[in-house]
Amino acid sequence: MHIRTRFAPSPTGFIHLGNLRSALYPWAFARHNRGDFILRIEDTDLERSTQEAVDVIIEGMAWLGLDIDEGPIYQMQRIDRYREVIKQMLDDGLAYPCYMSEDELNHLRDQQMANKEKPRYNGLWRPEPGKTMPPIPEGIQPVIRFKNPIGGSVVWEDAVKGRIEISNDELDDLIIARPDGTPTYNFCVVVDDLDMNITHVIRGNDHVNNTPRQINIMRALGGAPPVYAHLPTVLNDSGEKMSKRNGAMSVRDYQKAGYLPEAILNYLARLGWSHGDAEVFTKEQFVNWFDLDSLGRSPAQHNPEKLLWLNHQYIQQADPVQLAEATKPFAHELGINTESGPNFVEVVALLKDRANTLIEIAEGAKLFYLPPPDLSKEQIDANIPAAVVPAFIDLIEAIREAPETKEGYGAAFKQVLSQHQLKMPALAMPVRYALFATTQAPAIDSVLVVLGKEEALNRLSKVVQ
Repeated sequence: MHIRTRFAPSPTGFIHLGNLRSALYPWAFARHNRGDFILRIEDTDLERSTQEAVDVIIEGMAWLGLDIDEGPIYQMQRIDRYREVIKQMLDDGLAYPCYMSEDELNHLRDQQMANKEKPRYNGLWRPEPGKTMPPIPEGIQPVIRFKNPIGGSVVWEDAVKGRIEISNDELDDLIIARPDGTPTYNFCVVVDDLDMNITHVIRGNDHVNNTPRQINIMRALGGAPPVYAHLPTVLNDSGEKMSKRNGAMSVRDYQKAGYLPEAILNYLARLGWSHGDAEVFTKEQFVNWFDLDSLGRSPAQHNPEKLLWLNHQYIQQADPVQLAEATKPFAHELGINTESGPNFVEVVALLKDRANTLIEIAEGAKLFYLPPPDLSKEQIDANIPAAVVPAFIDLIEAIREAPETKEGYGAAFKQVLSQHQLKMPALAMPVRYALFATTQAPAIDSVLVVLGKEEALNRLSKVVQ
């Protein structure tokens, strides 16, 4: 079998991590099996669908490296195909026009609920042998309903949930076209999956109730249902279903917050799938390991701290040149001219081990690109104790003579500390303050390398003149 999977989002809002997981797993399954991954935009909800939402979906997938083999395919561009199938279903007696008005339908549902019955269409306009149909009312455009099988059950082996069986008596005759002729979601999905030869449908647990309806339509059209895998719900950190309403962040939010796509992908992979005890792994490893048997059945809970930890791991492991390129936009937003001053790659390499996000790297980089601090006498006296000044002056000379390496500057510090019988913090803290007007900075020997000997000596000399 040639594997073909799809991601079929509705562009009616922003795309959050739970949505992206529904793209990641079918993508990984297709890549693992050397199959095809299709992006399908289900945009038949004309009132809520927007091009901006489509753009965010495509940009988010591209950012994560979820490449597609076909698409994006827009359902609204396939309307003629859907109408062709609906006409054929009407001709074959698989569907029928229903003239029940919305008021009549609402009244029927109210009665059923009052009688403690399940609200459902009562089949008033469903043609049956020997049945006398009501007269067609004037001024009402009919909907088109699918003739759902009566009796029996819909059964499928879900790749995540196991065997599922739904009685056909629980399913009424689904509307497949609205009064204006626009096809509905469940119908379009079936036609698309058939036409695109989809072999595996990997999607969220909220679609389970749609599946028996889709299977019945698919079989009526002569197709064989694909393998279904319904993923457990992703909960937010408060235990509620992840959604915009519940504070979920969009993909763009994570980009703007300085997360790396590799970390997001790794994190998403673990929201419902596992491979032994592996926590940090590459995209290539994930594809190589991925299979449907390893998908979990329990809801997955979003853990912001875990995601931040993963981002830190990826920043630590990142190539400094690539990391610097990724950090530049954040640095430029802070007004840093990365082309003027210390080598930005060296600055990023110095800061990356302590940073959780690209924004933190950019914030740390500001120290190296701001003008030298103009310290008042009061600031100098408060941060460079008089007892340390002799050692400070000797350190300036030791730095002047030292090789311009981390080891060279480290040796200069050791020499002066030993000579004056001081501990490292007693000298390093005043040096940091003289260089940047703050005591919060990376290892001082590395800082001197990145800042450069001439610039460092200029700043240090100013406070003891």
